[in-house]
This record gives sequence, C-alpha cells and structure tokens, in this order.
Amino acid sequence: MKYDFDKVVDRTGTESLKWVYPRKVLKVEDAIPMWVADMDFEAPPAVVEAIRRRAAHGVYGYPLIPPSFWQAAIGWLKRRHGWDVRKDWMAKSPGIVPALNYAVRAFTKPGDGVIIQTPVYFPFYHAVENNGRRLVRNPLRFDGRRYTMDFGDLERKLDEGGRMLILCSPHNPVGRVWTQEELEGLGRIAVERDLLVVSDEIHADLVYSGHRHHVLAALSPELAERTVTCIAPSKTFNIPGLSMAVVIASNPKLLEAFKDETERAGFELGQVFGIVGFEAAYSQGDDWLDELLSYLEANVDFMEKFLEERIPAIHLVRPEGTYLALLDCRGLGLEPAALNDFFLKKARVYFSDGAMFGEEAAGFVRINFGCPRVLLVEALERVERAVKELG
Repeated sequence: MKYDFDKVVDRTGTESLKWVYPRKVLKVEDAIPMWVADMDFEAPPAVVEAIRRRAAHGVYGYPLIPPSFWQAAIGWLKRRHGWDVRKDWMAKSPGIVPALNYAVRAFTKPGDGVIIQTPVYFPFYHAVENNGRRLVRNPLRFDGRRYTMDFGDLERKLDEGGRMLILCSPHNPVGRVWTQEELEGLGRIAVERDLLVVSDEIHADLVYSGHRHHVLAALSPELAERTVTCIAPSKTFNIPGLSMAVVIASNPKLLEAFKDETERAGFELGQVFGIVGFEAAYSQGDDWLDELLSYLEANVDFMEKFLEERIPAIHLVRPEGTYLALLDCRGLGLEPAALNDFFLKKARVYFSDGAMFGEEAAGFVRINFGCPRVLLVEALERVERAVKELG
C-alpha cells in the first residue's frame, strides 16, 4: 500500500479531545479512546502539504473562498457519487452540526415537529430541542442483526405534525448504508406529504464492499425540490478540526433561506486552513480514500471474528459504512448504566455509551475502529480480559 495506516501517531501534546478526555478528565491515564468520531490516521499528504504551504505564507487574514473550492466539491460528487451539482446550489457552513441548527431555524418555526430516526447521532436531538422545536422520534427497527426504517411509523408521525426530517445517510451509529429502494420509499412519503428532508451525508464516502451510497436529492427532481444535503470532507479525510462543510439545495428558496440564517448567525467568512484543506481533500484525495476503505473493512473483519471467537457475549452490529459500529453488550448481563464504567475502569477502553444516541441503544456501546490495527487488537484484548473477570 502507498499509505501506512498501521503507523501509530503519538497525539499527546496536541490537545486531542479524543485522547485527553478519558485520560485527563475521566482520570484513567492509560485508557484507549475509541469513542468520538475522529480517526487516528494522518490526513492525506496532499492535505498536509496544502496546509503547510498556506501556513508558510505567514499572513492569515480574512479569506475569500476561491472558485476552485467549489469546483473541488463539484468534481468529487460527480466522480464518487455520479451527482451533477452546480455552484449556485451550494452554500458554506463551519460544519454539519452548525448546518443542522441553521436548517432547523431556517425551515421550521418554534413548536414545529422535527423527525429524527433513532438511535441517531446525538447532536440531531440538540439541533431540534435547543432551537425550541418539538422532537419527534421515528425509531428504526432492529432485528438483532440489522436496522431498517419504519415507514408505517413515519406516516403516523407525519399525521401528528412532523414537518421536517433530519436523515442520517449513511447512518451513525447503526452503520446502515440505505439502499436505493429504502431511500425511494422515504422519498415517496416526502413528496406525497410535502415533507422537507435535511440529509446529513457526511459519511457518504465511507462505504464498504457490496454497498453503495445513494444521494437522496439525486433520486428524482421532485425529491430534490424538498431536500437539503449536507456534505464535508471532515470524516472521510480525518480533518474535522478544520471546520468546513457545504450545504446543497437545488431549490433556490431553500438555499436562500439557509444562507439568510447563516448570516443571522454571524457566519460570513470561511476559515483559512479549512478552505485549503477542503479543496485539497476533494481534489486530490481519491487514492488515499481507496486505501483507507480497504484498511477499515479489514478492521471490521478482524473485529467481527475476534468477538465471535473470543467474546461471544458481545455482538458486532456489522457496519455497511462509516468507521463506527454498535456493539450489542446485552449478553454481558450488566445494567446499561454500568457498561461505560465497566469498559473504562475495568477494561481501560473508552467507548461511546449507546444510550446517548437514544434509549433504543441502551445496552450497546459505539466503537470507533478508525485506528491502526495494533490499537484495535489491544483494545479488544483488554475487553476480553475484563469480560473473563466477570465470571
């Protein structure tokens, strides 16, 4: 391989949230962090070099976004997803979480129902509730192996006044890459019931063998009219600290409403290094991503085999995409509230508590396997030893 994903990068001294929090805040000095969605791989060399060149200039004044920035995103979406996008459909955002908050305020009124498909990335809850909207749950169905959408429940929630849905595609934390048929089913409901969909597609590039990401807005012109799509290179290329995302809407009324909200929030200019990193990633990151996907999928295979053979009480909900996965720990016989303490203090591994994504995931934890395999091996072996001590 051209890129060395086995390289262990020492992140001490960088104030990495991922590494500092469990060790310095939670006081488990040797904890292996496998929680927040931040990989332990260096960004692509093209991104590092682009930022280094810009940093060497020495002046970091207010930036304008060059045409090449937009073209990088347009080219990426065409190459990787077959989606033809125009510059006048696009607006910038300092990240997708801010974009979700802007969208909630731009497209709904206080008290309106906003639907989320739980268990789901916890900032979805905050974007709804912190802005005075009514949270409406459309829980996913789980058959013990795989999650699916519940369209019957979605129809009922629309009858109760849901006006907008925030879609997670691919889904964090359940790891689903929605099929075309599933998204078309959602799209039919959206068109028939005049439902606005804000589609968070930040994990769109992280999809494994046998699966394909389908851009919701690309499925039909009617659906595109009521869809706002959020993209960013941050998860794909491990550059979330650069804080740069793009929102896409072919409906000019939706795009203008979104832009108006960003201006009211005071976001007018981009971040110098975020602009540079975004462009370099989308214009030069293809081969790096292809190798990353192979490495991550091998991590999934290793993790699945390890758990089946050595910790059968813990079941991997095998992800179809993302570098995140749910571990079903209900077979351990522990109370859901005790899981985090058990893994952190007994195994010295820090996962994300499943319950933070919704009550449906109580008894689960989310593992971030975007790391060199040696760290994944060490983490799972620690868990194995701790589980054996349970008796």
